Amino acid sequence: MSALVAGLVLFSALLHAGWNFLVKRGGNGQLDTVGFALGCSLISALLLPFVTTPDPSCYPWLAATLVVHVAYFLTLAEAYRYADFSLAYPLMRGTAPLLVALFAVFLGETLTGVQTVGVVMIGIGIGLPSWIGGPWRLANRKGLYLCLLNAAIIACYTLLDGIGVRLSGNALSYTLWMFLFNSLGIFAVTVYRRGLPQLTQHLLAGWRIAFLGAAMSMTSYGIVLWAMTQTSIPAVAALRETSVIFAALLGAWFLKERMGPWRIAGAMVVSLGAITIRLG
Repeated sequence: MSALVAGLVLFSALLHAGWNFLVKRGGNGQLDTVGFALGCSLISALLLPFVTTPDPSCYPWLAATLVVHVAYFLTLAEAYRYADFSLAYPLMRGTAPLLVALFAVFLGETLTGVQTVGVVMIGIGIGLPSWIGGPWRLANRKGLYLCLLNAAIIACYTLLDGIGVRLSGNALSYTLWMFLFNSLGIFAVTVYRRGLPQLTQHLLAGWRIAFLGAAMSMTSYGIVLWAMTQTSIPAVAALRETSVIFAALLGAWFLKERMGPWRIAGAMVVSLGAITIRLG
């Protein structure tokens, strides 16, 4: 992995932690995620006339990932209802790269021995605070299940998009088309659950945050999709999840969530894993 790719993926990690932080801080995860998704669709619609159309061979993968992303947004909002940001985020993002590495083997993806060690280190480091440092009380059990379900969903759409973007022939075009339609499913579900008046009121009150989160989300994932065309999908997926370090810091500084020794130790292991992947 080149220094350019690694650096951009780390920047993507910072942006990803940032927009997840906005979801958690907003206090109404489902409505906030709809706002972000709609913002992404609007930005995509404005930019699409300036890019080429992706290769049709990616369309089945694009359609599949749109369905999976609806499940992602719904479980993400629910997970944040039942668990701290600095606990739920690492658990979801830490389990996902391990699943990606496991499933990618069956799709012909390969990792060097050094990269494999780095992926495992990142997974362990991310999960360490959740599994050991923050024992799950009975009240948090639902949050645990939602986090693990979300991790499986993340792994699923990562692989779908990794294959789809390679077939598309244009990472930017694939990203914009995906985000253009990505809001439709979550919008429909939210209107059914919460009603259009409540959603409209929320969007009008928080449209600035919605566009900020949308820009962060699109830029973050666009970088990741491009990086997947340059190097191994599991390596990119794992390196991107160093975002948990940024998430832990945001949770501690702004949400007053306790870091604790296990979260600090986990961040150190993640950092070593990221360095290992870069060297591999």
